[in-house]
Amino acid sequence: MALAHCVAVTCAGHALELRIYAEDPVRFLPGPGTITQWDEPSGEGIRVDAGYQAGNTVTPFYDPLLAKLCVHGADRGQALERAIQAVAAFAIAGPKTNLAFHAELLTSPEFVSGDYDTSLMSRLRPR
Repeated sequence: MALAHCVAVTCAGHALELRIYAEDPVRFLPGPGTITQWDEPSGEGIRVDAGYQAGNTVTPFYDPLLAKLCVHGADRGQALERAIQAVAAFAIAGPKTNLAFHAELLTSPEFVSGDYDTSLMSRLRPR
């Protein structure tokens, strides 16, 4: 039997994960449809974990999660800047997506300051 050992990994910096959904960016209702364009962002500190591409159809029968957009920076400011650029560069056509909401969230003064709580969503999207 082989013995396994763990090596401690030291991580530094700040990371954000944005979940990209096929949904209306205002009411957050699922928005199925055929993806006609899929252009992922790339660059230092940017990773996209996705299960879709152009030509795929998002059905109403499953979770409308399209991708996880992960960004990393040396500090929160750099991670935010990379996230803003990555969201702007992520082009998806066909179904509605929540990319516009992420763009709004990432530039909202509360989120940028880091001084927010879980009610931020209701302030950004009052009913």
